[in-house]
Amino acid sequence: MKGLCAVKRLSEPADAGSLSVFVAVLAVALFALVGLVIDAGRAVSARRAATDEAEQAARAGAGQLSIDALRSGQISVDVTAAVRAANAYLVAVGQTGTVAVVGNTVTVRIEEVEPTVMLGIVGIHRIGISASASATSVHGVTRQD
Repeated sequence: MKGLCAVKRLSEPADAGSLSVFVAVLAVALFALVGLVIDAGRAVSARRAATDEAEQAARAGAGQLSIDALRSGQISVDVTAAVRAANAYLVAVGQTGTVAVVGNTVTVRIEEVEPTVMLGIVGIHRIGISASASATSVHGVTRQD
């Protein structure tokens, strides 16, 4: 028989292409891990900065003493002036927050959102950050036991 030749067809293995899927999944996981490291580091840094700003705002507020109380020999925070001073500090550093005065203690709470750089790949576009600090006006010699 002329012109006939037998062609043996090699069948493809059943797992063809599985390595490509594995590499793709591994690449996404690696990007997510790198994103977690980068964005978590940025979030920790932003939280530290927000805590520092809350501490300074609370100190600014706690330093606002009531003139009337001082004239009568007592130490007391002027609530209105304390809130105003703490808010003025927050505005000066570009933050927003809430200020509360209880007794001689001024508490400042800052909440903000830090955008992510890498975690957007897996659908996380923002990380919420909150920081709180308090400062208390004291007078005389104090001792902590």
